[in-house]
Amino acid sequence: MIDTLPVRRRLVGATLRRYREHLGYGLEEAARVLECDRSKISRIETGQRGIRPRDLRDLLSEYGVGESEQITLTAIADPRSARGGWWQDYADILPAARLDYLALEAIASEILVYDTQQIPELLQTPGYAREVAEAGPVLPEPGTLDRLTEMSAAHQRMILDRKSTTLSVIVGEGALRQQVGGADLMREQLRWLGEAGATRPWITIQVVPFDGGAHPNGGSGPMTILRYAQAQCLDVVHLPGVGSGACLVDPADVAGHLRAFTQSQVFALPPHQSAQLIRELAEAKA
Repeated sequence: MIDTLPVRRRLVGATLRRYREHLGYGLEEAARVLECDRSKISRIETGQRGIRPRDLRDLLSEYGVGESEQITLTAIADPRSARGGWWQDYADILPAARLDYLALEAIASEILVYDTQQIPELLQTPGYAREVAEAGPVLPEPGTLDRLTEMSAAHQRMILDRKSTTLSVIVGEGALRQQVGGADLMREQLRWLGEAGATRPWITIQVVPFDGGAHPNGGSGPMTILRYAQAQCLDVVHLPGVGSGACLVDPADVAGHLRAFTQSQVFALPPHQSAQLIRELAEAKA
């Protein structure tokens, strides 16, 4: 069963629980810090309720958490972070879980994307994004397709132009060859993909080739991993799917997906060879 609680609350709560248990504290000790009952601490740790910034700082200080990690966790927990971003212009067409994820993504220092079947959303041209939206399992409401395409472009600009966030992308050769729209659209998409990696040094694009043999993660589906330089224990995995997909916050789950991504980086073509293959495929569409 997919957990429908907001991912930011689940992440903050699970992290607080790990800090508490690492110190050997019970719920009662944590409750004494906030001068509340243990049920409140339990609901915070399970993500059933949020936590006020002051209460969060008090608990983190009691647990001996460093300043940089406190800042990151406070930014994730702050409910204003979900309401104050660019995505609010599209709050009427995006589900709450998607808005929650975008707020989490906005403060990530590193984004790792793996997709062997489709050009990832962050690197799609408007034409490609529109074709994908039209072909999706859930048809957009009448009149929203243009705004979904606009939202995708806004999302792309905010991430790709942010030099403080590194983006590492692994895409399958099959996704590059899959015809989406006409030949002109695919040529434009492939040229843009090559340009994105060539003009932005903080973006790395690698291709999993057809002729590379058995892929060590061939059975893995698409995923995005969000990482936080000052607090790696807060890393999150997003698995896309119908609706808003699912987010994993358990450290063991995150570690497993991170290993899979690292293995795929070794298996994929290095960036310069990937760029050459992308250029060749783009020219073949001419």
